[in-house]
Amino acid sequence: MSSTAVPTPVLHEQVLDWYAVAQRDLPWRSPDATPWGVFVSEVMLQQTPVARVEPVWHAWLTRWPTPADLAAEAPGEAVRAWGRLGYPRRALRLHAAATAMVERHGGEVPGSHEELLDLPGVGTYTAAAVASFGFGLRATVVDTNVRRVFARMVQGRAQASPSLTRSEMDLATSLLPADADRARTWSVGVMELGALTCTARAPRCADCPVAGLCAWRLAGHPAYDGPARKGQAWHGTDRQARGALLRVLREASGPVDGEDLARAWPDEPAQRDRCLDSLVADGLVEPLSGNRFRLPA
Repeated sequence: MSSTAVPTPVLHEQVLDWYAVAQRDLPWRSPDATPWGVFVSEVMLQQTPVARVEPVWHAWLTRWPTPADLAAEAPGEAVRAWGRLGYPRRALRLHAAATAMVERHGGEVPGSHEELLDLPGVGTYTAAAVASFGFGLRATVVDTNVRRVFARMVQGRAQASPSLTRSEMDLATSLLPADADRARTWSVGVMELGALTCTARAPRCADCPVAGLCAWRLAGHPAYDGPARKGQAWHGTDRQARGALLRVLREASGPVDGEDLARAWPDEPAQRDRCLDSLVADGLVEPLSGNRFRLPA
């Protein structure tokens, strides 16, 4: 379905006015938030709800208020403090990025999009988000929520395509206000609209500030007709097994015996061994002599 012409200035005003009233009070959005605080939040929020991230974010910023503080610790401490946020390789990426900031940027988060993108583990979205929300630069910030809002509002589709496309980035850039500060607020406002109102499963169109401009609503809410979307299973999966093994290591004060790990996932020894091998390969677990294991030193 082709894009529908939308009066951009009106769109900006309606979203920005709505965001000024509806925005959540999140610590990484505070005027006092540092670029490092924004950086940590963006990594933690990937595929993880705000409610789970906020207490862990506070704990991290209390313990490691600067990149140098984190870089001075062993990578395993980052994994330990990550807790049960999921996708724990993000903790290692944060540690690696902090180390690079110390080595290349004097212990500070770099302030340009190009330097951010050059940090280990930092992709297009994170670099743009930190440039915009951490430094106030004009950058095209496109996450899952933004993609869904634009797919409905501009293109008249129920959902965005399964993966980010060049045309989606071009559309987002074309809608970005010219003023950097306004662009920053617009980006976070659209993200908030997708998180609170234009949700994936139950959009609240009656509460949407741009309902009168939404191509999807005006077309009668046509159903999604793209590729099938796969849900993420959990029970009995390798993800669950890896989490169970890591939990034992996180809660231990020193190396853990292999038999203790076996008790953490006793019913599927082949799966357990495979998952332990994958944790070692990912750098999340360090094997020691005598069938012992620990978080990376």
